[in-house]
Amino acid sequence: MAPTPVKPGKYKIHAHIIGPSSLLTATEYAVKYGAPVITDRFNPLPIEQDWIIDVADHEVVGSPYVIHLAYHPAAGLVVHEDKLFVNSVPRAEWAKFTFERVIGGLKILDEKGLALRAGHRGAQIELVAPKPEFQETWTLEYQGPIPEAGE
Repeated sequence: MAPTPVKPGKYKIHAHIIGPSSLLTATEYAVKYGAPVITDRFNPLPIEQDWIIDVADHEVVGSPYVIHLAYHPAAGLVVHEDKLFVNSVPRAEWAKFTFERVIGGLKILDEKGLALRAGHRGAQIELVAPKPEFQETWTLEYQGPIPEAGE
């Protein structure tokens, strides 16, 4: 299926798992490869639950996207051993993603074509071969444009 374009901006990324609304969330602790990324209930403090989705290379039409924490512009999503982390590494090392429309939302796919999967609330996000499963379906809730530096 062809990639679905996404408007660059600030988003909440909702996971489709059973139970109350869950959001893609950066944990507060770091391990070897950065802070594990999980799904968690909506947290009134948006620091670890608002994400910037931006085009990886603005000069390339159809470029994939990179994702980083909205309030920590140097902290981007990285993949190690098919698990998702957020880490302050150079932007060139951030994982690149495409989006694909599926029933009920979007699949988020990495450069290898693996899909982000939320097994259950609190579990680290894994990257798996895509299947038609709701744990691999996400909804992007647009919060506004990418904030200017210092906002």
